[in-house]
Amino acid sequence: MSEENKDLGDKAKDAKESAKEFASEAKESAKEFVDDTKEAAKDFGQEAKKTANEFKEGLASAGGDNKKILAGVLAIVFGQLGVHKFILGYQKEGIIMLVATVIGYATMCLIIGSFIVMAMAIIGLIEGIIYLTKSDEEFYNTYQVGKKPWF
Repeated sequence: MSEENKDLGDKAKDAKESAKEFASEAKESAKEFVDDTKEAAKDFGQEAKKTANEFKEGLASAGGDNKKILAGVLAIVFGQLGVHKFILGYQKEGIIMLVATVIGYATMCLIIGSFIVMAMAIIGLIEGIIYLTKSDEEFYNTYQVGKKPWF
């Protein structure tokens, strides 16, 4: 019986040593995983800061602010005159809307002028609603960076 106890004792020592080795390997693996994760988080943070800085620089070069609310409200109120186009820097489109409205008012006695004025007002209303329903970033990218002049 003492021989069996001795064998069991040896097996227990071997198991204990194996468990210690496994635990130390697990600790090393966990440390490596933590280091890799920290580095990945640091890289992600740096990329996020870089992207945010690029967005801020683009916003500053476009006049320093997002003109979404101003352009949207002016498009709804004075849309037929093309004021919102001038605010966004679309001079040609603004002049087209302004001239069409003036011609519409001048020919209003011929009835066709009413339709021209109404069409310009509807275009302004639709554009104002589109401007105000877009997110700030989407509006900025579409109308201030991308320079999309109509709708």
